[in-house]
Amino acid sequence: MAIQFVTGNDGKVREARAYLEGIEPVEQVDYDYTEVQSDDLAEIAAHGAREAFEELGGEDGVLVDDAGLFVDALGDFPGPYSAYVEDTLGVERVWQLASAEENRRAHFRTVLAYCDENGVETFEGAVGGTLVAPRGKGGFGYDPIFEYNGQTMAEMSTEQKNAISHRGRALAAFVEWYAER
Repeated sequence: MAIQFVTGNDGKVREARAYLEGIEPVEQVDYDYTEVQSDDLAEIAAHGAREAFEELGGEDGVLVDDAGLFVDALGDFPGPYSAYVEDTLGVERVWQLASAEENRRAHFRTVLAYCDENGVETFEGAVGGTLVAPRGKGGFGYDPIFEYNGQTMAEMSTEQKNAISHRGRALAAFVEWYAER
């Protein structure tokens, strides 16, 4: 048995494999599930997990995540629309919007949804930080503008980032639940 992680993002898969090493193999599946439009990350992820589980044969468990960058001064924008905003405006433009604000606090949130024959369970992780001018060469997405304890996520090693990341926190909650099953 394996867990099918439905994502086209290799970075997310590497992070999941690090957390699930020795527990269950993680297979990357690039399936384009219908992403419902919602302000609720859990609703989006759970819908995607249910659909992917059914479409992929309903045997191995399926893991789907939805994540977002939530900027306090921008009314939590871009939130669940972060991937779309990154693709259309870009990370630099989001920084430009935030740089005009006195309050640059933000947080990343991830909701993982796991679906198998028993239904769907969701797991959330979050990390707070501050938006800064882009720095660093690592990571992906908004990592270059998200600072945590003096370093952007793009300046951190993979191990450092995984230890504090929103996805890592959601994965830790999932692994604890999964191991107890």
